[in-house]
Amino acid sequence: MTSGSGPNGPDEAAGWRRTESLGEFLTAAGPYLRSEPALHTVPLTVTDALARQGMGLYGDVAPRFGWREAPGAAYAALLWTPPWPPSLIGGDETAARQLARSLAGDEGPVPSGVRARPEPARAFAEEWTRLTGHVSRLAFRTRLYRLGTLHRPAPPPGRARTAGEGDRATLERWYEGFADDVGLTVGLAADVWVDAALARGGIRLWEDEGRPVAMAVATLPVGGSVRVATVYTPPELRGRGYAGAVTADLSARVTARGDEAVLFTDLANPTSNGLYRRLGYEPVAEFEEYAFASGPAGE
Repeated sequence: MTSGSGPNGPDEAAGWRRTESLGEFLTAAGPYLRSEPALHTVPLTVTDALARQGMGLYGDVAPRFGWREAPGAAYAALLWTPPWPPSLIGGDETAARQLARSLAGDEGPVPSGVRARPEPARAFAEEWTRLTGHVSRLAFRTRLYRLGTLHRPAPPPGRARTAGEGDRATLERWYEGFADDVGLTVGLAADVWVDAALARGGIRLWEDEGRPVAMAVATLPVGGSVRVATVYTPPELRGRGYAGAVTADLSARVTARGDEAVLFTDLANPTSNGLYRRLGYEPVAEFEEYAFASGPAGE
C-alpha cells in the first residue's frame, strides 16, 4: 500500500509518499539514488540485494520505502529494513520532521532509531522524541570516504588471495568478531553473510605463512561504485600492517575494473580513519545514527 499522508492527517507527511513495493520505489527514487552513487552507496547496494535475493533478506518484516518530491523529481528517500533503523537519504530538516510525523502513528514496526546526514538525523530524532516521549541518543557517527589516488603501504609478510569455501569457518568467526567490534546488534546471520560474499567473490584475504590473517570485503558494483566493507584483523594479529595491505589490494582490484571504491569509518576510531587517509581515501560526507529507547524519556 502506498501512503501519501501520515496517521495524523494529510499535512503531516507533506510531500512524502511511502510504499512496500521495491519496484515502485525504484521507479520513483532510483534516478535520485543513482545520481550520486558514491554518496548513496548503502541504499543502492541494499535495494540491489533485495531485488536479487528476495524481500525477506534482512528479516521477517517487510521493508518500507518512501520518497519526497520537489516539482518533477524525488530529492529525499526512505529505506527501512526492520530490525535495522530507517535510513533517511538526502532531504533537509523539514523533510526529516515530516517523515517522523508520518511514521509516528503507523501500525506495524516502530523505528529503533534513524540514520541520516547530521542535520536531518537530529531533526528526525528531536521530532520523534517530541511526538512519542521516547528518549533518543546519538549511537554512531560515521564518515564516508572515496578513493582518490591509491597509495600502497609497504607490504607486510605474506600475500593476498580470494577467499574460498575452505575458509568458511574462519570467515564466519571473523564476521562475528567484526560485529562485536563495531557494536552491531542486528544483521545477517554469519552463514548467510558468508554465502553471499563467497558467491560474488567479494572477500580478499591477507595470508601470512599459509594462514589467513586479515580480510576485506567488496560489495557488488552498483552505479559504478563499490563499497569496501568488513575490514577485519583478529585482535592478536593487529598492528602488523595486514589490514592496510588487504584493503589496498582490494581497492586496487576495484579501481582496475573501472569502478569507484568507497568505504565508511567510525569517527570514534582514529586508527581506521588515519589508515584509510594514508591509503588515499578522501572524505565525502558524515552521517549520524540515533537510537530510540522503548521507554519514555526520563526512565
